[in-house]
Amino acid sequence: MHIPLPSIPLLAAGLLAGSLGVALGASAHAKDGPAVIDLTQTPCQFLEPEGQDHAYKSTAKADCIRINADTQEDRLAKVAPMVLKPGKYIFRVTNKNVPYGLGFYLRGTGLGRLTLPSVSGGGLETGYSRDYEVELTKGEYVYSCPLNPTPDYPIVVRD
Repeated sequence: MHIPLPSIPLLAAGLLAGSLGVALGASAHAKDGPAVIDLTQTPCQFLEPEGQDHAYKSTAKADCIRINADTQEDRLAKVAPMVLKPGKYIFRVTNKNVPYGLGFYLRGTGLGRLTLPSVSGGGLETGYSRDYEVELTKGEYVYSCPLNPTPDYPIVVRD
């Protein structure tokens, strides 16, 4: 099963993201293999949870650290958690116009960082996609990119 997460206008992002999360949770547990969740990185952000491309300019990690220090609190206030059911997933991450290598890091929050499944990797160059497969169990997670510093975007896994 392939789950595209469309880019959506910011005004509708919070409302639609909440209902999208419920839809993902209801349908993402595939019988014929892991569900695929597409995620797109542009400089300093993932497009799908934010619902828009902020068109940030970055030539190095330091640019995103500065941009996110100024903007991430307001941006994350508009992001609804992705809601999934326990099961196997492939997070297909695409580097769209980030002019340096990036990666992906999904992990549990709080003590869940020690006990919940995680997946990470780097080497994702401009214009390419890479798959990160993981079996998620119930709990709260975040995902981000430490190489193209992004905010920590929330995922909730529940039955």
